Amino acid sequence: MRIFSIITALLVCAVIYAVVMERERLVEFANGFRAAPEDTMDADSAENDVEITLEEPEPDLPEGTVSVVVRRSVAEEVDSAVLLRGRTEAARQVEVRSETSGRIISEPIRAGAFVEEGQLLCEIEPGTRAAALAESQARLLEAQARLPEAQAQLPAARARLAEAQASLTAAEIDSNAATRLSESGFASETRAASASATVSAAEAGIESATAGIQAAQAAIQAAQSGISAAEAAVLRAEQEIENLQIFAPFEGLLESDTAELGSLMQPGSLCATVIQLDPIKLVGFVPEAEVDRIEVGATASARLATGQQVAGTVTFLSRSADPQTRTFRVEIAVDNTDLSIRDGQTADILIASPGQMAHLLPSSALTLNDEGLLGLRIVDETNTARFAPVTFLRDTVNGVVLAGLPDIADVIVVGQEFVTDGVPVQPHYQELSQ
Repeated sequence: MRIFSIITALLVCAVIYAVVMERERLVEFANGFRAAPEDTMDADSAENDVEITLEEPEPDLPEGTVSVVVRRSVAEEVDSAVLLRGRTEAARQVEVRSETSGRIISEPIRAGAFVEEGQLLCEIEPGTRAAALAESQARLLEAQARLPEAQAQLPAARARLAEAQASLTAAEIDSNAATRLSESGFASETRAASASATVSAAEAGIESATAGIQAAQAAIQAAQSGISAAEAAVLRAEQEIENLQIFAPFEGLLESDTAELGSLMQPGSLCATVIQLDPIKLVGFVPEAEVDRIEVGATASARLATGQQVAGTVTFLSRSADPQTRTFRVEIAVDNTDLSIRDGQTADILIASPGQMAHLLPSSALTLNDEGLLGLRIVDETNTARFAPVTFLRDTVNGVVLAGLPDIADVIVVGQEFVTDGVPVQPHYQELSQ
């Protein structure tokens, strides 16, 4: 039985070869057995015989022509989306740390608890900070008391200056009179010298009074500086007391226990980690070839590793590429009121982008050229095969959606692997259901 199967297969191959490769000779052979003209046929037998007709021979085709099945495809506008691989990320995450030292006196709050904004997380033992505040306040009162005393010295110094200026004016008048009388011979030179000495003494008195004013002003400035220093000391003491209590900066979940009762805190010691998960962010990284297809405000959806479907809008698109991967960070805000989405989950993200013209074709029509580019074999107006590179958009149950082709293209769907660029083809068209 096996030998008959082999013989049958060989006969089928021979027939296929004769039909495909030796078609012209087969047609010529068949033409030799055409029926005789009607005038030589017997009239009685002509009524019973069936007339044999053969197809007209097809026009001559170039040597090497290959028969292929072609589908005429018309481009249609399809929704487009950018597919990214990303992860979920908390909207905010803060490590709340101590700003002072001391022992914890508050009971710890366990990880996973929900905390409100301003809720007390850790409290540190006050120690002697209240006494330090009282001392600073006392020094402030002392400095404030010095200011009126220094201010009172200024009017007295100004009065002495006015008195010295009046004495100088009187001495200058006496000196001028004594000098004129001495020059006229009505007064002695001794009197003129005495009047000049009085002027010098008055000038010295002015300088002393001016120095007294400056000293009073310096005392006022010193008193004001003392007040400022005392106020700063009070503020430091008050801030030190405020730092004894550590509050939640925003509402969220505790990612760790708060500091344990009795533990010693130092500046920078961790009190707790608080994360905010509503809204949550989807973070992905866009290749530079597709970054122009994404806009802030675009709608997006994602499928988490758990199977959960979520949707949101693009809130951020980086203007600077990562120097290592040459990709751009994109963030999508997603509602997470029930806190069902966790930080760090893997997500397949689809970001909507403007539609584009594309063709829906069977995936079997795809092929590769010698350079390894993905594309299709199409038939041009001269019935010649050409390679056309394409861009793969997405896969569907009806075929693959491809871009990069002309709006109307004759695509080889059967036989594309047997032709290369420039090979003449005989297309047999097929209806396209798109």
